[in-house]
Amino acid sequence: MMSIKRSVLGLFIAVVSITTAWAAEGYLYIFKVSAGANIQAIADAYDGKVVDTLGDNTYLLKIRQLTPRTPVTGVLSAESNTVVNANRGTGGVVSVSSSTAPDWYAEQPALQLIRTDKAQRISTGKGIVVADINALVDYSHPSLRGHLTSGYDFVNGRSSDATLNQSTASFLDQSTASFLDQSTASFLDQSTASFLDQSTASFLDQSTASFLDITNPAHGHGTMVAGVIAAVAPDAMIMPLRVFDDNGVADHFTIAKAIRWATDHGAKVINMSFGTLESSRVLRSAVEYASSKGVTLVASAGNDNTASPQYPAAFDNVIAIAATDLRDVKAWFSNYGATVDATAPGVNIITPYPGGYFAVVSGTSFSSPMVAAEAAMLLAERQRRVEQAIEDGTVDIDRRNPGYDLGEGRVDLLRALQQ
Repeated sequence: MMSIKRSVLGLFIAVVSITTAWAAEGYLYIFKVSAGANIQAIADAYDGKVVDTLGDNTYLLKIRQLTPRTPVTGVLSAESNTVVNANRGTGGVVSVSSSTAPDWYAEQPALQLIRTDKAQRISTGKGIVVADINALVDYSHPSLRGHLTSGYDFVNGRSSDATLNQSTASFLDQSTASFLDQSTASFLDQSTASFLDQSTASFLDQSTASFLDITNPAHGHGTMVAGVIAAVAPDAMIMPLRVFDDNGVADHFTIAKAIRWATDHGAKVINMSFGTLESSRVLRSAVEYASSKGVTLVASAGNDNTASPQYPAAFDNVIAIAATDLRDVKAWFSNYGATVDATAPGVNIITPYPGGYFAVVSGTSFSSPMVAAEAAMLLAERQRRVEQAIEDGTVDIDRRNPGYDLGEGRVDLLRALQQ
């Protein structure tokens, strides 16, 4: 656990365990300073340099010592810029006929359960930008063509074109059972298996498909989440914001930058299919900034089967989404508890996968974008009380889940739009 102590100069310094490699190069810290404070003088006092800024008197510094050499003024807080890594998983990828419509998966049982097709007769999310903070997206996937708007790659520091869980060891919210275990057909719900049979989909033999890097948690995650949004709110525009590198690594400061960037560039909804157990000032501040601008924020509750809060889902201004199956029973991996607002299907979700393929995935990562898309549908209909409409439109599933707090219930898109 991170502990906080007050230095003799009155500055809060976070005491953290640092690896040898980091100790040799310096510590990455996030400093919040008062207006007019001399950030360069502060950096010099810690034998460091300014690396980046959020533009609200919040700076990322690389410092070589945790105690200032000279007195500093204007520092309001300092926290370590936590670096976290995603879990690795195994699984399978689906191949479909080239003649199959790119939106075929939109009719899958999970989306029928939340009455997506009927809700789309009222709203398709037209005119609403949904930002997805994630890993790299396969811009050329047929199912995403026409659904993406300009975003930003925070890993490489460049704009992207429209043609384009929970501990320090798991950040992207994709459970270890995210992909279908092909050794057992019983893993699939019967209705899901039947749907796949009707679509002429078949699982690839991964022993011969070595080009599919399914062990890398960053590969495919952005594409799969974007695919869910596209299926539920097909006329909303998805803003891909890449913060996770090819190894599935991100940090609090970069995520905070992405939240603010999305807010300042027209996003009305932000989806966050990731999480960490550590709350941080910089993430909370970014969430509060977005919320103050009228942005609806949705995040996955986590995949640790625990009531422990995960951030950013646990922040007050974020709609936290847990996962349930087609029977409205809590997914075995899904988090629950007082910070959960609602649930959405998150077991055996069919969604696009890089390279023109599809995958069957499980995780609260794929429940969250369903609700982000629902928010877009509500906003397109000029619904201003989005979170309230989502909660009022839920189906009560308490009797199916004794002992678990799953918020207001499982979302129903049609019911929400009729509020």
